[in-house]
Amino acid sequence: MTVLKISGMTCGHCRMHVQKALAEVAGVEAVTVDLAAGRAEVTGVAPVASLVAAVEAEGYTALEVPA
Repeated sequence: MTVLKISGMTCGHCRMHVQKALAEVAGVEAVTVDLAAGRAEVTGVAPVASLVAAVEAEGYTALEVPA
């Protein structure tokens, strides 16, 4: 599992955009985004760089953190 710290999410709509973007990355099996904690948990084999790029393409920032 990969855990990302997401910055810039302020509402449920933001959470939905981040979740959708991460879910569309090749190799992702499941995504859980916690708006209050500002983090996303991603399972699968997608490279971290691809996950970060997907989040950044939506206008947010992402940083991998220890699980």
